Amino acid sequence: MTRTLAAVAAEAADCTRCRLANGRTQVVFGVGNADADVMFVGEAPGFHEDKQGEPFVGAAGQLLTRMLHEVLTLDRADVYICNVLKCRPPGNRDPQEDEIESCTPWLVEQVSLIQPRVIVTLGNFATKFVLQTAQGITRMRGRTYPWHGRTVIPTFHPAAILRSGGESSRQFLELRDDFELVRATLATIDRPQQPEPVHMPRSEVVPPEPVSVIVPEAEPVPEEQLELF
Repeated sequence: MTRTLAAVAAEAADCTRCRLANGRTQVVFGVGNADADVMFVGEAPGFHEDKQGEPFVGAAGQLLTRMLHEVLTLDRADVYICNVLKCRPPGNRDPQEDEIESCTPWLVEQVSLIQPRVIVTLGNFATKFVLQTAQGITRMRGRTYPWHGRTVIPTFHPAAILRSGGESSRQFLELRDDFELVRATLATIDRPQQPEPVHMPRSEVVPPEPVSVIVPEAEPVPEEQLELF
């Protein structure tokens, strides 16, 4: 019998697979429509998310909500929002390898149960993890990538936009462009009837092939260097 998203969330709430369980206030599993066409994946919960139990609730979340309303004409309840890690790393430090491996099965189940048509990766970490690439978000954004029968669209993390000048920054305009790409993509693709099984190996990092676009080679970036752009 197939498990429900609610059942998986209930199990994750008691997760002790890694050290992050010792310092968290609560697991931040995800929020939104369990049958969403669009799924947003960030890096990890921050201070406010850890306290409230919901991803993207601070200023970055407000910017994400604004883009949903203004560009996609959707509410947060229409999409699904989560992070790769379900617990806040101490001091918002970068996720560690064993923490990523411990949390990966939760994200795999989320994708498998929700079956989104489009997955939007927010920022460097989520993009590098999902697409298994060493290239940064500045190179990867603005394109669509086929992924296990779905489409991945990378864009900047809203927090990075706020730190780079907000609406006055070039990245803000590019964020809006990426949301326009999400809207256009949703209008042209159907929900996968038989999507491929989701695998997120950590042993190999292979740059994905973009749709109709050749991404130039870049110097490998160590995973611990999760720069903003």
